[in-house]
Amino acid sequence: MRFAYDFTSPYVLILSVACALLVAGFAALLVVSSIRRARAERRFGEPKLIERLLSFDSTGRRATKGALLVIALLLSFLALARPQFGRGTRLIPATTLDVVIVLDYSKSMYARDIAPNRIARAKAEVARLIQDLPGARFAAVAFAGEPMSFPLTTDGAAIAQFFRALEPNDMPVGGTATARALERARELLARDPQSKDHVRVILLVTDGEDLEGDPVKVAQDAGADGARIDVVQIGGRAPEVIPLVNEEGKVTGSRKDDEGHLLTTELSTAGEAQLAQVAQVSGGMLVRAEKGQTGIDQISRSLSKMMKEELSERVETVFAEAYAWPLGAALLLFMIEAMIPEAPARPSKASTLALAMTPDSEQRRNRGPKRRGVGKTAAERRDQHTQADLKRDGKGLKVRARA
Repeated sequence: MRFAYDFTSPYVLILSVACALLVAGFAALLVVSSIRRARAERRFGEPKLIERLLSFDSTGRRATKGALLVIALLLSFLALARPQFGRGTRLIPATTLDVVIVLDYSKSMYARDIAPNRIARAKAEVARLIQDLPGARFAAVAFAGEPMSFPLTTDGAAIAQFFRALEPNDMPVGGTATARALERARELLARDPQSKDHVRVILLVTDGEDLEGDPVKVAQDAGADGARIDVVQIGGRAPEVIPLVNEEGKVTGSRKDDEGHLLTTELSTAGEAQLAQVAQVSGGMLVRAEKGQTGIDQISRSLSKMMKEELSERVETVFAEAYAWPLGAALLLFMIEAMIPEAPARPSKASTLALAMTPDSEQRRNRGPKRRGVGKTAAERRDQHTQADLKRDGKGLKVRARA
């Protein structure tokens, strides 16, 4: 058995304690009331004399009614907790994972603080991530100043090939337009009709700060859509020289500005805070590259664990609501308590009249003493007096004749 509410929650725990105190307080009130009544009777007089004055001792009935009320309250609060009993199991099918990989292709990704360079290492680890997540669907967004995309597909090899075929020199517009890239990722998820029923993750791999758009606002919108954004931050505050790479992929020197100064890449404090907020507002995680690693492998392990433990096919116990049983029992006890009087019912006037009209009572009335003339009319009483006078006159004549 389990309950529908989580009793480890502070609010549910406080409500449970309040209900328990309410029942305990009510029971204590009944006990105190009984003790006070007993004391009042002892102050009134001797117990034996009081027993003679009482027509009925209702102590037992009051105790029974109080016990019924306390048990009914307990059952009512038990029904409020919504107990549930397991009635079987069901098979929960596996949930598909949709991953949109958003990879930064700005020229700063040619930096070689991660061997052989940032972009080459990122593409290799992205390909490994795709291999580690069999059964997931993938989409791709490559961006610099403008995004290029590949729609959701179950063919992970096609996504890996899409990234391998591109180089930062192939991007038509330079820069780091992170907000536009994340917005393109949202569009790829929204276009697919099946994606709304899947778990959706956007993986952002970048080394720069977006100075054009507002990626935090886009991340909030993505979180509202049910997609989280995991961020892999490559590079830090230490400046790194940006190599000059030709069309054949060979390093021919270092990039310089118009004045001949070396161009370096570093992530400012504001840029780090921006990437952290992107992950935070969408419910994702932030991983920083360190010790020659990009950090993509950490995201890969996290997603793989989620697919095995949370999204895989599993058997779940089905619970049935059972609150009706304690609720019905509580209502029954309330009805029984209301039907039990504290003292026997007094006979009604109709029953007293019916008792008076029984044959036994009629015979008792007939056997009682009768008064003369009671119940007779005036004429009957005159006839009775006349007959009495005639009897007296007749007796007088007879006496004179004898004389």
